Amino acid sequence: MKLLTKTLLTRFQKVGSQAESEDPIIIAKFFNPCGSGTWYATEFNPNDACFFGYVTGLGYDEWGYFSLHELSTVKCPPFGLPIERDLYFEEDRFSEVIKD
Repeated sequence: MKLLTKTLLTRFQKVGSQAESEDPIIIAKFFNPCGSGTWYATEFNPNDACFFGYVTGLGYDEWGYFSLHELSTVKCPPFGLPIERDLYFEEDRFSEVIKD
């Protein structure tokens, strides 16, 4: 599965920086299919292939940067499955996404 499609890349470019937003738009959701770990991406920088967003389920929840390369090379124990992009995720404001 491609974690970053041309359509998503175009959307990230169109939305641009959300640094000033108190309630940014979550554009893409990635998750560990074998357990905890969810990455909600609000921005993507093509120069270094890094996302910015909210990460939850890895001990504590926080805003920060995460690499496309790292997401695409992780093999989740115990079955060695890769991180997946939620194909059914519909972008929404952060405040709405975390309600669920």
